[in-house]
Amino acid sequence: MAIDMAVSFPGGKKVDATFDGFTVTTDQSQKNGGDGSAPEPLDLLFAALATCSGVIALIFCQTRGIDTEGMRLRLSAEKNDAAKLFDDVRMKLTLPKEFPRKYRKAILRAVDQCSVKKHLQQPVHIETVVV
Repeated sequence: MAIDMAVSFPGGKKVDATFDGFTVTTDQSQKNGGDGSAPEPLDLLFAALATCSGVIALIFCQTRGIDTEGMRLRLSAEKNDAAKLFDDVRMKLTLPKEFPRKYRKAILRAVDQCSVKKHLQQPVHIETVVV
């Protein structure tokens, strides 16, 4: 599997990424000179982490016939102001009331397999060239 994205600049501080028939729009907040009309790129990184983990939890339950009503996942992140980077990310998975106790550790192990999380823990080589 390969990913090939085209990035365009539709105006203002907006930047779009187009791939596989989808367009993901980003903008900067008004504080950062944008219109605040779309998430900032870093917000999408955390959304990718949360939704990747969420889909794994969902599939875990679906394959075992476990009702997901009431299941929630919440991500919070703390920024290290000195480094200007987020260095503490916490996800809380709230399980449905009827979730079987015997699967509690297993669902955590499954969610830990999120590919976004793995990429953050083992960063990939990124190269930028000018053409």
